[in-house]
Amino acid sequence: MLSNSDLILVAGATGGVGQLVIAKLLEQNIPVRALTRSANKARKMFGDKVEIAEGDIRYPDTLATATKNVNHIICCTGTTAFPSKRWDFANLFQAKNTPQAVDAEGVKNLVAAAPKELKRFVFVSSCGVLRKDSFPFNILNAFGILNAKLQGEEAIKASELPYTIIRPARLIDGPYTSYDLNTLLRAKTDGKKAVVIGTGDTLNGETSRIDVANVCVECLNYEVTAGQTFEIINSGKRPPVTDWEQLLAQIV
Repeated sequence: MLSNSDLILVAGATGGVGQLVIAKLLEQNIPVRALTRSANKARKMFGDKVEIAEGDIRYPDTLATATKNVNHIICCTGTTAFPSKRWDFANLFQAKNTPQAVDAEGVKNLVAAAPKELKRFVFVSSCGVLRKDSFPFNILNAFGILNAKLQGEEAIKASELPYTIIRPARLIDGPYTSYDLNTLLRAKTDGKKAVVIGTGDTLNGETSRIDVANVCVECLNYEVTAGQTFEIINSGKRPPVTDWEQLLAQIV
């Protein structure tokens, strides 16, 4: 179970899912260290409520301070599936922020920098990593994002660190870019659909960023999720209260 003696590193802290993860951890009074490329941006978002570590998973020499003495790592970094400004093109033929640089090599760097006594490494991957040649995932993977996510998964599994790998489908609700934590804490799933958990990369559909953040935090409360990989989508009518213990028990 999570406690306020744990220190959790959130990589991708200022992204759509990362912000929500941090908000949910703070709601439970869990100490957070935010790994970010821009300390100023993180301070505007979180103020003094989190510890801020400026670093970049693409560059291993920026990670030692960020990962020191953390108990858990939640990695929700990422870039766009298709070429965009976020790819940070140096020129027409070279980009610095591609899926391969972030989701494959970057995740490998973060794994290598993780403390050996880490309790859990949580990684947000993607549905379709085992179905890259099937529609619609072959289109999504046109520029290698699913290849890169799978390489990230493999690096985590090979590391012998305790891990949980979460594979959401197409993300909805947001992305949030809020400079008001209270706004993040009030965020609700727009579709009001229930959470569905599956294994074996067979699910299709959409996943609320809010529920991705929820499960990133909730999985740390249940040992059954250690060493597991599972998918999450939203479908059907949402119950008044989501029973995460019951849902996560389905993965074994």
